[in-house]
Amino acid sequence: MNGINLKDTLKSDWRSMPPDERKRALFRKQKDLLDAFLSRGAIDRRQYEKSLTCMAEKMGMELDSDTFETH
Repeated sequence: MNGINLKDTLKSDWRSMPPDERKRALFRKQKDLLDAFLSRGAIDRRQYEKSLTCMAEKMGMELDSDTFETH
């Protein structure tokens, strides 16, 4: 160990982000989780699209056709 606490580093990076950037980062993180659920068969395509759409509406994010593509 080199004495760097990664958890504290991530917290300070998060706090230094502007609110809109923080919201986009959170949205991306949540979308990545939905992508993982879909790719592992934990949810089907219909549930994925419904969840993503609801999440975007609640967070005030706009979706485009590329948003529904999983990476």
